[in-house]
Amino acid sequence: GAVRTRSTRSPREDGGAVLRDALFSLARDANTVTMSSPEKTVVMVTGGSGLVGKAIQEVIEAEEGTLNERWVYLSSGDGDLTCPIQTSAIFDKYMPTHVIHLAAQVGGLFANMKYKVQFWRNNVIMNDNIFQECHKRNIKKLVSCLSTCIFPDKTTFPIDETMIHDGAPHFSNEGYAYAKRMVDVQNRMYRDQYGMKFTSVIPTNIFGKHDNFHLEDSHVIPGLIHRGYLCKQKGEPFQIWGTGKPLRQFIFSKDLARLMVWTLRSYDEADPIILSVGEEDEVSIADVAHTVAKALGFEGEIQFDATKADGQHKKTANNAKLRRYLPDFKFTPFEDAMKETVEWFTENYATPGRVRK
Repeated sequence: GAVRTRSTRSPREDGGAVLRDALFSLARDANTVTMSSPEKTVVMVTGGSGLVGKAIQEVIEAEEGTLNERWVYLSSGDGDLTCPIQTSAIFDKYMPTHVIHLAAQVGGLFANMKYKVQFWRNNVIMNDNIFQECHKRNIKKLVSCLSTCIFPDKTTFPIDETMIHDGAPHFSNEGYAYAKRMVDVQNRMYRDQYGMKFTSVIPTNIFGKHDNFHLEDSHVIPGLIHRGYLCKQKGEPFQIWGTGKPLRQFIFSKDLARLMVWTLRSYDEADPIILSVGEEDEVSIADVAHTVAKALGFEGEIQFDATKADGQHKKTANNAKLRRYLPDFKFTPFEDAMKETVEWFTENYATPGRVRK
């Protein structure tokens, strides 16, 4: 079996030191294992300080009856997951039995187009390090997070889980998209060759507390919340780029968190599963803007600048597979989720370091 160490040595120290510590503590660890009570579940969440990681933490803390589960939420300060030695040291430190892998190198359109090699290499290396450690230590379950942007650029809608590899992704983010597609390939290969329980989820557009609310480099909902907030403060019209007609499926981060915890505990396929509201719950960008304005208490004018490009009209995902497993899952109503997100944003806006903006 894998050598496990509880070394407190810094992950940045050399691999030889990590190995020496591992060998030194082997006998002690072996004794601990033989004397221990039934094995405790330790779930390690990479990227644990981000939008989804924080939502998982909130969901788990609200649960009862998880006394035999310990949850660990990693941030970039725990080490560099593109470094195999540091990744191994993190696994040594926390000894996880289960892993939710959210960490990734992500960026906006400009960064994705300019640094394709870095988006490819850093994500492939990070994912490979996680897969290697999970296999080496016989981790009971690994759930990785993909994105709908990995689907073919030219496709039919609604998209479903069987269509990921049916054509090339959009050229603008091919480095990131191909790296994420390989996670799906690896899940199946590790299951077929080693019997590992590795799988992945594909969420649609996520929003919620702890998002990136930067005015220029954020997704549509956090960007609108920040802009609407400033327009209200200044008494200016709330201007939306485009016609407001494009349709999107949005999933509240806490709903996604509940579904990811279910995936970890109950979903046993290697093939991915789309985590999304249904096609009937698509909303237009205009509806989003009005919902944001209502949550902010903004009563001024909302303007749509039709000279700005709309982007793709729709990117509908099919959640039929999820509904086969969980026909009765209740998603948070969009207005309620927006109200909770906006309240968090406004309460924390003035506190330095609380809101990413």
